Amino acid sequence: MKKGRLKQGVTGGVFARGTSLEDGCKLGSSLGILVYDLKGPADWPTIKKDGLTPTMYPQGPGGNISDALNRKDLHEKLEPLMHAAIDECQANGVPNIITFSGNRKGMPDAEGADNCVAFLNKVKAHAEEKGITICLEYLNSKVNHKDYMFDHIAWGVNVMERVNSPRVKILYDIYHAQIMDGDIVRNIRDHIKWIGHFHTGGNPDRKEIDETQELNYHFIAQAIADLNFTGYIGHEYGPRNPANAEASLKRAIEICTV
Repeated sequence: MKKGRLKQGVTGGVFARGTSLEDGCKLGSSLGILVYDLKGPADWPTIKKDGLTPTMYPQGPGGNISDALNRKDLHEKLEPLMHAAIDECQANGVPNIITFSGNRKGMPDAEGADNCVAFLNKVKAHAEEKGITICLEYLNSKVNHKDYMFDHIAWGVNVMERVNSPRVKILYDIYHAQIMDGDIVRNIRDHIKWIGHFHTGGNPDRKEIDETQELNYHFIAQAIADLNFTGYIGHEYGPRNPANAEASLKRAIEICTV
């Protein structure tokens, strides 16, 4: 059963090492989790068996972190993959597809934005027709993903405004956003129109989202809920002590229950 106003989900990393997908789904479902992120079609039947929704088609049709939509030479390859993924998601009740800007590799940010807009404009009508949201992920280039282009919220918002589709949104990863821009709640409030999905993670360690880290996730969750956000917030931290993974997940769910 859903807890609170937000629809919470998980990624595989929140569980103890060696936890099977089936056991993770059973645990998540028992704790009030509704969705499981970043699993492909082969895993969807297992996720659905415990009443969860697979909510984010993983990388592939939208490229990968380093090579994606900002490379015009990849568009011809990625466009049919994206169209096929949109159809597959619609047929299986999977609401979102992840995609990426790609790394700069010397490319100016403005050129990369133009290329991302061009690609997204080619596929947005199909996404709108099928009711599937393409989520462009905001990542940090300081610690984890050196040279990644969509590393500041302003760049992503510029792309969203130019594409201007209810089915093209930002995947706002709060851990990455804190590293690059901070000012988390103000940025969420200012740009909620363009945000389709959230991921959580503590900073600086990307561990639990509790008082051992610097962000007040209960306040952040309250702010997101107060904006009447109807999408999902997926937990994507790694437990500091895998033996305590279940307790950590329970705590994360409670922190974000508002």
